[in-house]
Amino acid sequence: MKVTVDQVKCIAAGHCVMHAGAVFDQRDEDGIVILLDENPPAEFADDVRHAAAMCPAMAIQIEE
Repeated sequence: MKVTVDQVKCIAAGHCVMHAGAVFDQRDEDGIVILLDENPPAEFADDVRHAAAMCPAMAIQIEE
């Protein structure tokens, strides 16, 4: 799995961090997504998929 984020699309809702905090974080100054691991371990795959599905801005892309 390869994960990418589009910080321009991100609206800082924080759903990604709530669902996959080991893979995503947010900038302190504006809450925009920070990708911590573009190739997360398999045990986080379901959480990352859920975070991408819940993103209101559709700013998370996943390549399987």
